[in-house]
Amino acid sequence: MQNKKERLQAFFMVLPSILAVAIFIYGFIGWTVRVSFTSWKGMIPDYTWVGLQNYINLLTNDPRFQVDVRNTLLFTIPFVFGTLIIGLISALLLDQGLKGETFFRSLFLFPMAISYIVTGVAWRWLMNPATGARMSGLNLLFSKIGLDFLNSSYTATPEWGMAYIAIPAIWQLSGYCMALYLAGLRAIPDEIREAARVDGANEFQIFRTIILPLLRPVTLSALIILGHMSLKTFDLIIAIAGKSYALDMPSIYMWNTTFDGHVYGVGAAISILLLISVAILIIPYLIYSLRKEAQL
Repeated sequence: MQNKKERLQAFFMVLPSILAVAIFIYGFIGWTVRVSFTSWKGMIPDYTWVGLQNYINLLTNDPRFQVDVRNTLLFTIPFVFGTLIIGLISALLLDQGLKGETFFRSLFLFPMAISYIVTGVAWRWLMNPATGARMSGLNLLFSKIGLDFLNSSYTATPEWGMAYIAIPAIWQLSGYCMALYLAGLRAIPDEIREAARVDGANEFQIFRTIILPLLRPVTLSALIILGHMSLKTFDLIIAIAGKSYALDMPSIYMWNTTFDGHVYGVGAAISILLLISVAILIIPYLIYSLRKEAQL
């Protein structure tokens, strides 16, 4: 009887949170799905059913959305792998027992405490593509030290603009990956490394055959987190490049379509496609984690 009473108390304690999540997350997702199947344009609701037409038009007949998909890939690939590599290298350096480790750990983590807007404003000045009297940032630095050949148009280059924008994102989140990898390195028992050294393995072999495999769960977690963050990137790109068609992303397109153009049906379809892309990353990871916990 006591256990039943405690279970009821626990249920009523979490009931407000359950209702809030059900209404404001899953309820709104369901409403967005419904709107994405309509031809709603303008401020007056229009629930005329069009089925999958909005999705078909986006995927096959919308050149802007196709540019957005390309830009997402150009941003995601350097961002994810650059952040993972720099984070791993930083963690390996800190794991050597250097003096002042606390200072450097805090220094690497500091960019993560800054909002994307602040980061975007600072890096917009650094990556200013202007020349002549309006030159600033990195281009001005290269000109002053006689390295003019390194001057670049940065975000004004359509082909490489998204890759350049990945640089401030890497700078901001590499410290986060460093913290993940450092925790993973500290969890590896020293006895395993010492046993490998006794067997004649050098440091590179220890890193390749022992450390990297044991860090695989950390790498997977970081990959999932960074991947879904890159798909939802909005404020960093707005702060650096503004609403530029060449540097557009699905999140920006969704905002413009929904809140600027008031084409709510298409805007809802874009948001659902973003949700599906994020779910494709997260759901397999959740299944993997649940299976691993069940095995333990």
